[in-house]
Amino acid sequence: MSKNTLLYFLLLILLQSCNAQQKTDTEKNAHDKENHLYTNELVNESSPYLLQHAHNPVNWYPWGDKALEKAKAENKMLLISVGYAACHWCHVMEHESFEDTSVARIMNENFVCIKVDREERPDVDQIYMNAAYLTNGRGGWPLNALALPDGRPFFAGTYFQKQRWMQVLNFFMDKYKNELASVEEEATRITNGIQTMEKVPFNSKEAEFKVADLDGFFSGWDKLIDYRLGGRKTNANKFPMPSNYLYLLRYYHLTKNEKALEATKTTLDQMAMGGIYDQLGGGFARYSTDPEWLVPHFEKMLYDNGQLVSLYSEAYQLERNPLYKKVVYETLDFIKREMTSPEGGFYSSLDADSDGEEGKFYVWQKSEIDTVLGAASNLFCKYYNVTDKGNWEHGKNIFHKTKIDEQFARGQRLTLQELERRIKSGKEKLFPVRAKRIRPGLDDKVLTAWNALMLKGYIDAYRVFGEPEFLDIALKNANFIVSKCLQDGNRLTRNYKDGKAVINGFLDDYSLTIEAFIALYQATFDEQWLYKAKDLADYAIAHFKDEESKMFFYTSDLDDPLIARKMKVSDNVIPSPNSSMAKALYLLGLYFYDENYISQSKQLLNNVKDKISGQAPFYSNWAIMYYYAVNEPYEVAILGEDADAKRQELDKKYLPNTILLGGKKEGTLQLLKNKLVDDKTTIYVCRQKVCKLPVTEVAKALPLIK
Repeated sequence: MSKNTLLYFLLLILLQSCNAQQKTDTEKNAHDKENHLYTNELVNESSPYLLQHAHNPVNWYPWGDKALEKAKAENKMLLISVGYAACHWCHVMEHESFEDTSVARIMNENFVCIKVDREERPDVDQIYMNAAYLTNGRGGWPLNALALPDGRPFFAGTYFQKQRWMQVLNFFMDKYKNELASVEEEATRITNGIQTMEKVPFNSKEAEFKVADLDGFFSGWDKLIDYRLGGRKTNANKFPMPSNYLYLLRYYHLTKNEKALEATKTTLDQMAMGGIYDQLGGGFARYSTDPEWLVPHFEKMLYDNGQLVSLYSEAYQLERNPLYKKVVYETLDFIKREMTSPEGGFYSSLDADSDGEEGKFYVWQKSEIDTVLGAASNLFCKYYNVTDKGNWEHGKNIFHKTKIDEQFARGQRLTLQELERRIKSGKEKLFPVRAKRIRPGLDDKVLTAWNALMLKGYIDAYRVFGEPEFLDIALKNANFIVSKCLQDGNRLTRNYKDGKAVINGFLDDYSLTIEAFIALYQATFDEQWLYKAKDLADYAIAHFKDEESKMFFYTSDLDDPLIARKMKVSDNVIPSPNSSMAKALYLLGLYFYDENYISQSKQLLNNVKDKISGQAPFYSNWAIMYYYAVNEPYEVAILGEDADAKRQELDKKYLPNTILLGGKKEGTLQLLKNKLVDDKTTIYVCRQKVCKLPVTEVAKALPLIK
């Protein structure tokens, strides 16, 4: 493709990117129509996102052999459009372009059009998102890629307004007809790039992991931290990055670097007080559109909330900040109320939009609050910074706090208890009013990996706060995963909806489930969860491992091949499945005395060691594994009738370099053999399989854990 062509499309992308920030007046909900003029192949799918497009005039196909074979048979370009149910700009592009018959005619006559739910098929999304980065240096959703009939992409971008989208289609229709060789050349270039992105070679050097390396990780990271508002320094969006702060808590625990703790506390405090947190109903939005955590992109994702529950629970262990406990309890109330199926699975997301407007469900006019609360409105509105003019757009208000409760109470000459009572009363009156509004759309598919993150959130919250309901919900979800998502031979499926689980699991479905099951063992001392974790690890090694690099592919060897078999290595909002596997294998190696697991884990870490040192915030889950490598965990065995009570007492302390094992009986683990003492509950603090003399009180065990 010529330089002029590329320049033209870079300009085109820039224009559409600017336009993407403006709201469109043509948004409408086509799915409220009682009579559908059009029906396409998506009507038989279970994904809510795909079903949203089932009655577009575009002849959409789901990803699969039928569409790919049709493209080859008719020698048509593939048009691959990727999004997800909670995506605001995906809805905008659908309403502007995919519901427009003139646009649909162009698409249908010249392309085989495929719709992909990126949450169900992250493997397909990764391929074409890589193409977007190689084409124009940026990605996002909706993702729209054009490819040859064999799937090799030659162009990819994100949101396009209708006229721009038609320009793109017409331009490449002409190129495909008259300059096919240049299109094929570009497809070859991009495909080669995709095949080499995130490819990690085997590191044959002897693995060396030092505590000093952790200081090196932080020295570069420190410059990026916003110590005033939390998160990263930026003038734009801020995303919660839970693994960043889970690592910084561990780094502080080991080194006592106060700046690491300050960065974590500031971020957690500001998020919990900001508009990104649903102050009325609990739970976090996906990101804020500003550096102050004020204006969220209102979609709520399961994977964020699961990890943030874990993070705030751990931070509470260390800091005992009541705000963190409040966030955990309110978030789990939200998950139970709005994101949990009767069977015990957790739903995927809530839409940013309701009634065709982003955030409409969550924001308030001050007059509405005055009507509901009467004389109590004045204090409530001051507390949440609600004004007549609004703190957002069009006179709307987003609840957020700018003062901690103690400071606000003093300013209002109230006791803290009286302030809490009044705010709670106001919330209890406003919540049912909000509940009567048109609700955001629910994506009610159940994804195994995301359920594992939420499952671990419940487990971590149970261990920290001792709330029996948290464990009950965790056990119900773990049994749901086993009964609905685990197939014969220890094969996991990715998705579950309407009684069906049809997509083969990806690496994160395994790695995150393994981690959750290990955590569930530590909370219950029920060995079945540890053995299920081991079985899943063995399956992943058999079907995902790359023997050349010793890394793990994202797709199983049982899956139909795409144009590249990719690895996922860097940590994003969701940790990479390779870093998750490294941690999981390491912990399983400790529990089962399996040096092979441990050596595999350390090889994975050794392969990416240089990447961590240069880009620690993007490899923070790897950095947690590095923390284990330089600070080998203590193995604390608790045996006897009071094992669970002693465990609960230990779990009140922040002990990130400790794994727990035990129970009322010795069980089958090697470390527990011959350690049960009649009529006594004993605690053994061990490291590298060497145990100190047993004690019977937690207070005496704690000094042995350094």
